[in-house]
Amino acid sequence: MTLRVLLADDQALLREAFRTLLDTGDDITVVGEAGDGKEAVKLTRELRPDVVIMDIRMPEMDGLAATSEICADPELHASRILILTTYETDEHVAQALRAGASGFIGKGIGAADLLAAVRTIADGETLLSPTATRALVARFLASPDDAPAQPPEQLAELTPREREMVALVATGLSNSEIAEREFLSPFTVRAHVQRAMTKLHARDRAQLVVIAYQTGLVRADS
Repeated sequence: MTLRVLLADDQALLREAFRTLLDTGDDITVVGEAGDGKEAVKLTRELRPDVVIMDIRMPEMDGLAATSEICADPELHASRILILTTYETDEHVAQALRAGASGFIGKGIGAADLLAAVRTIADGETLLSPTATRALVARFLASPDDAPAQPPEQLAELTPREREMVALVATGLSNSEIAEREFLSPFTVRAHVQRAMTKLHARDRAQLVVIAYQTGLVRADS
């Protein structure tokens, strides 16, 4: 299957550079380019890409606002957002996760890593290291000033095993790492995670991370 990618960046030269990098992947094709956030939202609705590579700082509408609008549209549920920016600050990562992004990488990324990032995001995984996931979410998403994304009682819909899987996802572990730790098959872990995502109405693993911290399933000091 060929993954369809939309590039959103206000610098034409950078879009051209990223298109060149992505074109090296036989399973990836760039279906469109947007120069600002409004155009990114418009083209996402028209083209329905698998992945939108979104810059943060753009005119008309910034990448975080565009991400929020795309992720809030049920018809665009299948389009994943990969935030790509030179501003790799903790706060930007947290804001990107809050907006609904599935991953966050810097513009200094190489071709192989960019291709891997697109494939990872398209597969429903979260592109953050375990250390980054735990530190960033604990510092920003779980702060007292943040209202919970969902009330804790929503977790009652999960089985004990599904709760356990969500908690492990929140530490940044991959399915394979969880499987090795819990002596389960990766297929079984994936099934539990997928069911938890469905019950919690989470579009991907990044939202599971947010929900786990904001509902208190996982705490910063745990």
